[in-house]
Amino acid sequence: YLSQLGWGYEGKPQKQICQVVLDHFEKQYTKELGEAWSTVREVLTSPLCWQYAVLLNKFSYSSELENNLHLKGYLSLFQETLPYLPGSLKCYISRTPGRFPAQKHQIGKLKEYYLLNAASLLSVLALEIKDGERVLDMCAAPGGKSIAMLQCAWPGHLHCNEYDSLRSKWLKQTLESFIPEPLMNLITLSELDGRQIGDLHPELYDKVLLDAPCSNDRSWLFSSDIQQATLRLIQRKELSSLQVQLLRSAIKALCPGGSVIYSTCTLSKAENSDVISHILSSCSNILPVDISELASVVSDEFSLVAGVQPHELLVLPAKGKAWGPMYVAKLKKT
Repeated sequence: YLSQLGWGYEGKPQKQICQVVLDHFEKQYTKELGEAWSTVREVLTSPLCWQYAVLLNKFSYSSELENNLHLKGYLSLFQETLPYLPGSLKCYISRTPGRFPAQKHQIGKLKEYYLLNAASLLSVLALEIKDGERVLDMCAAPGGKSIAMLQCAWPGHLHCNEYDSLRSKWLKQTLESFIPEPLMNLITLSELDGRQIGDLHPELYDKVLLDAPCSNDRSWLFSSDIQQATLRLIQRKELSSLQVQLLRSAIKALCPGGSVIYSTCTLSKAENSDVISHILSSCSNILPVDISELASVVSDEFSLVAGVQPHELLVLPAKGKAWGPMYVAKLKKT
């Protein structure tokens, strides 16, 4: 009844859909996704059916919290059959929509969990971080993926970069809320233009995560400012060239034998597979890495697009699996 009045959980006004953006998506995604778009559109435009995963923080583990999640019907997201799944990475999901309450920041006390879109963990799992590796999170804010990486392994060094200074402050706060002080010594925070990192730190990192700036389908659909939304849609065409530059820089920063994950939270082919195809055809020292085993194992929990290349996966939001959009591709430097 509340949702019919345009009100959501706890009587908060529901977000309004931006028609300009929806019309634009309608044209583009009907062409790119075909029949699948109508289901995706239904989920993306209905925030009341969105789901949030609960990523536990191993640095302030609470058995009480874990029991509470079980009592509320939450299930463990990943099963042991994954190609790479550290035992220390624990994430819980509920089959029903809704949001577990967020934790408030308390000085001197680490948060016990982080709420996130479960699909964003796929890029971290695909990276397969091992203890002692040098890792770069190139566009790291708000910090969820950095936190997930630290649940997986103890890197020798983790470099979290965020070009936007406001988002960088947010990233710093997030890390301080989840990571104990001694471990913060292994982490470098910077505000560099990601396009310059490859030249500044050539062949330094074993693993790079480039969660690239993209046309964020979920948030764009609810742009409250129509002029800003229109401008975003015009600038959307230029995003792929920025993404290619960032990915080239990420590759320069990789040591030979190292791997990079490229991910976005858009369904747009121009920002996803086209960027990867461009890099593969223009960089002789880059090879695609097969992640189809990861894709097939998680296909029960996530709705994946069929017929993609073995080195990529694309998560489509679906009813009861309202995760994504999330595109993930893996490349290796020879």
